[in-house]
Amino acid sequence: MTEKKKNIIVCLCDQLRASEVGCYGNEVIQTPNMDALAKQGTRFQHGISNDPLCMPARSIVVSGQYARTCSGQLNNTSILFDAKRGVAGGWMMPPYPEMGRPHLPDQTLPECLQSDGYHTAAIGKWHIHSWPNDVGFDEYVIPRTQHCHVGQHYTRNGGPEFVPPGFSVDFELDEIESFLDRQESEPFFLFYNISPPHTPLFDIPEEYRTMYDPADMPIRDNCFIDGVMADSENVFKTYLYDNKQYFYKLPHTKKDLPDGFDLRHLYTQYYGATSWVDSALGRLMKMLHDNGMEDDTIVLFTADHGDNLGSHHKWNKSLMYQESTSVPYILHVPGVTEGTVVETQMVSHVDIMPTLLDLVGIDTPPHVQGRSVAPVIRGDEDVLPNNHVFIESEIQAVGIRTPQYTLAKRFDRTTGETSRENMRLYDVQADPFEMTNLAASDPGHCAIAELEGMLDDWHEHTPWMDIDQHVETN
Repeated sequence: MTEKKKNIIVCLCDQLRASEVGCYGNEVIQTPNMDALAKQGTRFQHGISNDPLCMPARSIVVSGQYARTCSGQLNNTSILFDAKRGVAGGWMMPPYPEMGRPHLPDQTLPECLQSDGYHTAAIGKWHIHSWPNDVGFDEYVIPRTQHCHVGQHYTRNGGPEFVPPGFSVDFELDEIESFLDRQESEPFFLFYNISPPHTPLFDIPEEYRTMYDPADMPIRDNCFIDGVMADSENVFKTYLYDNKQYFYKLPHTKKDLPDGFDLRHLYTQYYGATSWVDSALGRLMKMLHDNGMEDDTIVLFTADHGDNLGSHHKWNKSLMYQESTSVPYILHVPGVTEGTVVETQMVSHVDIMPTLLDLVGIDTPPHVQGRSVAPVIRGDEDVLPNNHVFIESEIQAVGIRTPQYTLAKRFDRTTGETSRENMRLYDVQADPFEMTNLAASDPGHCAIAELEGMLDDWHEHTPWMDIDQHVETN
């Protein structure tokens, strides 16, 4: 009798940087469930988002390809489709009606698992231009309003939109509980997406909003320039209240910040939202235990990208700094992982698909651009050859990251040519807050030639998807 394959859950939260997780060295934040998962899993010290922005990052996770290849772009908007007004005056989340499959043209992770007998489901934030059922999900429950934690609109398998009571995180966990209760003989793949700690931060449970004291916040060194801590009333409002008002210029009711609100107070809200995410992970793991699935289910916990949160006086994401690109990467494989910390091996979102397929004994399709780090997880290898990852972003920049260095360059989207103008090189071991650009202070630095050569070669030979051609053929 053939042994049943392990179930797989990819738990992807939104905008959580690795530095705000207890097991990554933060002594203030309370993330007991993430820490517990790390104690029975494998925790990668260097987990990287290949494109630190919601839609491209999520597309990479599902496709095993870089954003330029699986979606033909590096940002959150489609080249071919204008954003559309959603219900109740909010902004509709992609995908849009009758869009078909404009992105992710090649066989995806859920499609590979479907072909091997897995039942596949997506629950929680989606934010990919193709519909879940078009790219390999048998069922789904996804939000349709752009980022809100209360009063969220959902669709179940493309049906009429509805607004469940209470907090979105609680509703999605209820849906997961129902999903797990229905699973029987076939293995399953669950793509579980948690919206926080992404903004807005005012509509999270009071318990988490008031969990931390501003005086305790460990503000990062690079939040200070010439001794001045990052500060912006308008930006604070976009974090605290409704970020879509900022990005899409929607009419809204003016809201004032609480008296004395500064970066330390913003940190408390971000920390609180992160602890809320941690509680959701804890409830998920309890469900697996209560259903007798704990020993049969691979669980990956990570985030789509980080948050600059005032570092370098920058906000949100999309930059090559560690605050944007470094994310938690904790993988528990029953019977295999045992609390190991991988200090050197780099891993990124493009590696998730081949790694998971390898762990359950399914061949990786040749179009996948990442590689499996399962040999490191199993303990067969300490470090794989070519230990680096590539990063690209909507600011038309490309970068390469190793355990020691980050090198970033701009490129021209029209010509595709990279430029050395404002090139940046940081030694993230000696300078973890990336405050000294070695490319400027030491242009002959020994790391530049090697890293730049690898980066330029990757940039030149990694193909862009032709969106126009793909849509015309569907």
